[in-house]
Amino acid sequence: MYQDKTLICKDCGNEFVFTAGEQEFYAEKGFENEPVRCKDCRASRKASIREKREYHEAVCAECGGVAKVPFIPKDDRPVYCSECFGKKSAE
Repeated sequence: MYQDKTLICKDCGNEFVFTAGEQEFYAEKGFENEPVRCKDCRASRKASIREKREYHEAVCAECGGVAKVPFIPKDDRPVYCSECFGKKSAE
């Protein structure tokens, strides 16, 4: 049903292949638009967004250590450090 498509990257202008497997994945997730950036430009853009993100320090509700989070912590909700958050997610 799906066939590989060659697309042009919006940022660098290079051609990239939107594979049949990727198209199927997009369809399963309900994505309606095709990608407009190649894999390298998507990764670069994502990294630049992460660099600009402002982090706030809070006290971890589990271990009492320092937790750096990309949102302003509120007193009425617990905040967890990365390690404790990972443990909670695994439960």
